[in-house]
Amino acid sequence: MLAHAIDRRGALLILGSATAWSFGGTIARFLSVSESWTIVFWRAFFASVFLLGFMLRRQGVRNTVGLFRAMGWPGVAVGLCFALASTCFVVALAYTTVANVLLIQAGVPLIAALMAFVLFGERVALSTWAAIAAVISGVAIMVSESIGGTVSPVGDGLAVLIALAFAGATVITRRHAQVQMMPAVCTGTLIATCVAALMTPQFGVSAPDLGLLFLFGAFNLGLGMALFVTGAPLLPSALAALIGIAEPVLGPLWVWLIHNEIPSQRTLVGGAVVFFALLGHILWQMRQSGQDASGT
Repeated sequence: MLAHAIDRRGALLILGSATAWSFGGTIARFLSVSESWTIVFWRAFFASVFLLGFMLRRQGVRNTVGLFRAMGWPGVAVGLCFALASTCFVVALAYTTVANVLLIQAGVPLIAALMAFVLFGERVALSTWAAIAAVISGVAIMVSESIGGTVSPVGDGLAVLIALAFAGATVITRRHAQVQMMPAVCTGTLIATCVAALMTPQFGVSAPDLGLLFLFGAFNLGLGMALFVTGAPLLPSALAALIGIAEPVLGPLWVWLIHNEIPSQRTLVGGAVVFFALLGHILWQMRQSGQDASGT
């Protein structure tokens, strides 16, 4: 009974994080701020405040400081990956569609598997190779629009860079199990805040935009990460990844319903290839784990 309750709570937390993250593109489309570095600064600043407040409320000052110290250089590396990804996300939305960015990110677990094989020689199952090939094909279909000049190659290039950064963070976390995700991602938002503060030509924004930037940082990025980090340990990784698929599904849907931003045919086709490759791989993993647990 207790196990089922914990699983249900973990599933709701992961679903909550995916839902919070899925509103990122919708919030960004409401902003009237034209300078991307200004958006990055305020988003990262509000996310940093939220995450630090969350950690201090749960852990206290002494334990929070201890968590930052315990993550070490691997945690800083993960933070750098998150800083790069969150910065590129904001800039990419100025050049390409929300659907392109989110659907390319959906392939992160499989890109991480490929990265671990190339860098560390980790064994990759045949089923994973098939899924990786499908993801690469799907991403190629989506970015082919930028090659043909239909959309900006900068946007799709940044979307691929986001996926690589998230995959890098995943690989580092696997290799260094002591990395604490909450201080690591908070480090990433602090790094992004400092870099954007140096790069932005102006900090001033209107009151409505400041409210939206608060939602973009504290709700979309900060709350989403807090829910994910809290819920992920309660679930098998495959199940957490399966529930997390809600983000690339819901994100383009909100932008379509609210902003009438309709994904192109190639985005839909390529995104479907990426989505079903990831879904099939996760379901296969869950089936194999179930067979191993039952001894069959």
